[in-house]
Amino acid sequence: MEVLMERLQGLPPEVLWLGLLAVAFGSILALHRWAGRAGLYLYMAIAIIGGNLQVLKVTQFSVFPDPVALGTILFSTTFLCTDILAEYHGARYARKGVLLGFTGLVLFNLFLFAALSFRPIEAAGDPFTERAAALQGHLEAVFLPAPAILVASLCAYLVSQFNDIWIFGRIRAATRGRFLWLRNNASTWISALVDNTVFSVLAFVVLAPEPIGWKPLVFTYILGTYGLRVTVALLDSPIVYLARPRRRALPATEMAG
Repeated sequence: MEVLMERLQGLPPEVLWLGLLAVAFGSILALHRWAGRAGLYLYMAIAIIGGNLQVLKVTQFSVFPDPVALGTILFSTTFLCTDILAEYHGARYARKGVLLGFTGLVLFNLFLFAALSFRPIEAAGDPFTERAAALQGHLEAVFLPAPAILVASLCAYLVSQFNDIWIFGRIRAATRGRFLWLRNNASTWISALVDNTVFSVLAFVVLAPEPIGWKPLVFTYILGTYGLRVTVALLDSPIVYLARPRRRALPATEMAG
């Protein structure tokens, strides 16, 4: 695994980004075809947990002057899942998927916090105990984010996802079920901006011990990764069409429910 990781780290980050996006899209299609709504619920829970872990790492893309936090792909593809659920299964199932993903993230953090609460083993001079003792600190660094970051992430996720479902339904009703590409992109573009804004304002202004200024808030945190999220929305439009079940879609009135 270490050899493979070293080889992958030698690739341009843009190549890895596109590869991860392809895997995410393929996983969504495969899980939806295999397990229907349950498959998308599973993906959403994994994506929101994985995205919150990936966001701890930053990397340098050639097209951006500043380092960019990872996690954008996984966060963005959750909007694709809610759009597929809302389009082919109904808005209430899309909202259920959001709540299940939220629940999964909360439970994951609770279970890991419980594990970290056990008294760590003390190093006894042998490789096993020294490694086990060192792992406590590594796990705490990964699984004990600042409370402000966790609260901001949870709030932004709920607000933006429910906003996405609502806008998607309104556009679907207004266009009488036509222009799937339009509601998929428009709802995600708006909701991604809502997500970035709610998270950044809460994490770096409202709940931060030392609030940042408005310029870095807007241009670094709110708009810094917004272009990537718009790009993901543009690229995922064909996936919404490919995810169409073999059965007939529900009427627009039921979708908006």
